[in-house]
Amino acid sequence: MFTGIVEELGTVQGIEQLGDSIRLRIGARKVLEDAHNGDSICVNGVCLTVVEFTPEHFDADVMQESLDRSSLGRLAVGSPVNLERALAANGRLGGHIMQGHVDGVTTLLSRQHSEHWDVLRFALPEALAPYVVEKGSIALNGTSLTVSSRGIDYFEVSLIPTTLAETTHGQLKVGDLVNVEVDVLAKYVENMMNRGSGAVGVDK
Repeated sequence: MFTGIVEELGTVQGIEQLGDSIRLRIGARKVLEDAHNGDSICVNGVCLTVVEFTPEHFDADVMQESLDRSSLGRLAVGSPVNLERALAANGRLGGHIMQGHVDGVTTLLSRQHSEHWDVLRFALPEALAPYVVEKGSIALNGTSLTVSSRGIDYFEVSLIPTTLAETTHGQLKVGDLVNVEVDVLAKYVENMMNRGSGAVGVDK
């Protein structure tokens, strides 16, 4: 589990094609301070498993399902990526509950700059619209953000300078794709409501 508080901006150092999957080599330091093979690291919102690492980089495989649902397949050597280690049991839930299971991608439609923040407007995919509410949480490229405004086919987030400087959002250009993970709690609520009038809960 992750919380969407980006710990470090990493850099893609290598991309190796492995049949219908790829292996990424990502330069990083902070997220590797206590790393082990098999650890989970959130890369631009996608939960990946460390298969090899040194103090300065780690390798992770990306299977076809992740490539189909996310923008990881568009990364190039030199691309910056948001990184976060899995939440420790005694850690703070600084953002919101995230799984690192991307629901899809969206496109940056516009960005409005002001003195103290930027407002980014993204397209709202129809399939994800039921889970996006004003003042609710949403994960974009692995960053826990608050929906500041929502229209029929778009939503907006307002980003402070710290977020812009310490995540990939400061470098996004109109037309760029970002990974989206909606609030998993909303999906569970919908699933339970769709079960009809049957009892919901744990049998004793």
